[in-house]
Formats: sequence, structure tokens, C-alpha cells
Amino acid sequence: MAAGALTSRGKMAAGGLLCLAAALGPVLAAPRYRPDWASLDARPLPAWFDQAKVGVFVHWGVFSVPAWGSEWFWWHWQGEHRPDYKRFVQRRYPPDTTYADFAPHFTAHDFQPRKWAQLFQRAGARYVVLTTKHHEGFTNWGSPVSWNWNSVDTGPHRDLVGELGEALRESNIRYGLYHSLLEWFNPLYLADKESGFKTQNFVLKKTMPELYDLVLKYKPDLIWSDGDWEAPESYWNSTSFLAWLYNDSPVKDTVVVNDRWCNNCSCHHGGYYNCADKYKPGTLPTHKWEMCSSIDKLSWGYRSNMNIAELMDEASIIEELVQTVSFGGNYLLNVGPTKEGVIVPIFQERLLALGTWLDTNGEAIYESKPWRVQMENSTDTVW
Repeated sequence: MAAGALTSRGKMAAGGLLCLAAALGPVLAAPRYRPDWASLDARPLPAWFDQAKVGVFVHWGVFSVPAWGSEWFWWHWQGEHRPDYKRFVQRRYPPDTTYADFAPHFTAHDFQPRKWAQLFQRAGARYVVLTTKHHEGFTNWGSPVSWNWNSVDTGPHRDLVGELGEALRESNIRYGLYHSLLEWFNPLYLADKESGFKTQNFVLKKTMPELYDLVLKYKPDLIWSDGDWEAPESYWNSTSFLAWLYNDSPVKDTVVVNDRWCNNCSCHHGGYYNCADKYKPGTLPTHKWEMCSSIDKLSWGYRSNMNIAELMDEASIIEELVQTVSFGGNYLLNVGPTKEGVIVPIFQERLLALGTWLDTNGEAIYESKPWRVQMENSTDTVW
């Protein structure tokens, strides 16, 4: 028989296999998610996230320049007009200083992404989440829709998001991108807000183009959304973005998202739940969740005037981690680098102490599952 020729029986078998494949095709194909919560909420959470358990959060931006109060510096100063913030600026900076004047001083001169990655690895982190854009609107990458208010055009003149991502992946650490939907003082956002969120110019021209750009450019393992609380999903177009993310994006099979996608989404819709900053459920939730906490108990961004009493000690960090994991949660511990890109020694010490504890006890943390019984008969609380 000539090479490649099929007998009648062979042709019948091949035809049968083709028919079977055609019949099973719709069953084997990945489901298409609709842009509604009923469909999106049904997506299974990629397994890596629950297995990871421990992450590091990094709040870094122009707010690291005044380094005072918190990362909400601009809002407290110009949004709420708080006297203490006004006094701080008057005493430290020239007259008529604006928030934009801080950006050139956000230099990142000492930012060494591989050193950061090594530190996070030694801390036992399986994933890291970086602020790509906080509520101030400054982007830590060269956003095409944030002209002159990004880390490539001004300040560091570097792609901070890209550099850290490359270093983390060399260390086999998953990469998450924090992104704020709103921007406090963006004129497009303020105009939409004035309309009662009936217009969507900010969403269509600014925040959604940036989200798509982040996914296509950096292929994150996690998107940590925030800044959702003022407007409904119909304004943010969140479900349309998530349907694309789950169906057609380059990370559709591996990406994880949180629950901050609209003003009534938190603890109800999305991927895993954050519910609130420093959330502690107290009982075993039925849905995967994450607690985000900060070594500096008063701020997520770096403060130059913090003191030791305002910082979490090693025992407190380990206690929070153990309690969180026992309730089925992940633990995301925050540090705020300086404007130069330094993670100060006290933060390093806390992270390394956590890593040392995990070197010994990690078997009880990573890939663990909460026990089905949370309380004995004689106890009122778990902890």
C-alpha cells in the first residue's frame, strides 16, 4: 500500500474521529463569559492564587515626594483643604506650589528592581502588587493617555511597571497591577461626575484605555482594581472589560481580579473579595478572599515622619498572616518605598523576619486549606 493511503476501514475510523471531535467541540471549548455579573462571577478562580497565600503590596507614586500624612496627600490638601496639610506645604515648599510640582522630584534614582525582587522572594512572597496608578492619576508607566503625567515623561523617566515586572518574573514571582478607576482631579472625571455619571468621557478616553494597555503590554497575573466607590458599573464599563479579559485577553486563563469594580461590587462581585482595607471576616467565608495590610499602620505610602510605635512588629504580622490563612484568605502586606525607590531598612527587616518564619513554617501556609471546623464547643471566637 502506498505511503499515506488509507484503507476503507481506516477511512471510516478517521471519519468517526472527526465526527466525535465535532460533537465534543462545544463541550471542550472554553466557555465564553457574558458582560454581566451572573456570568463573570461563575468563572473559576485560577488555582495559583489560593495556593500562593502570601503577597507584597507596593504603594509608590508622586505622593512619595511629600511623604507626609498618607498617599491621599493631594486629596487632603486640595480636596478637603485640611489646615495641617496646608501648613505642611507652606513650611516646606515655595509659595504657589502645586501638586504637579512634586512630580520631577519623584526620581527613583535608587530603584533597583532586581534587589526588590530578591527582597520579596526572601520575604516569602509568591506574588507582588504594584500601584500602576493611584487616585492622583500619575501612571508608573508611559501611559499613552496620560501625557506628561507619567513616569516616562517626567520624574524617573523610566518604565517602573515594566522594570519591576521583568525582575519579578526572573524570580518566579507572580505580578499584580493595582489600578485606580477614578482620578480625583481629572477634568474629564469631574465633568462626568457633575453629570451624575450619565456621560462617560473619562472612562472611554482615560481609565479603560489604560486598563487594556496594561494587560496587553505587561500581561499581569492579577489586576487589583480600586477607586470604584463613587459610580455604578454602568459608568465604569467594568463587566465589558472583564468579559474581554476572561475571553480574549492574552492572560485569559491565568489572570485573577479582585472585587472593586463598581460602587456596590465590593464583597459581592468580581474574582476574589477584598471587601475593605484590612478586612477580617471573623468566620470562615464561603468565597475566596484577601486581606491587605500595611507595615505602617497609618499609611500605605511612605511617610518620612513615621515612628516605631506606628509600625507593625514581627509578631503582629505573623499573627495576621496565620489568622487570615486559617480563614481561607491570602495575606497581602504593604510597604511604601521612598521617592528615590528605597525600601527603608525597617520595612526590609519586617519582610525578612516574615520570610524567616515562613522558611520554617511555610508548609502550614502555602497551598493549605482551612479546616472545616472553626470553633470548639467551648469557644466563642476562633482567635
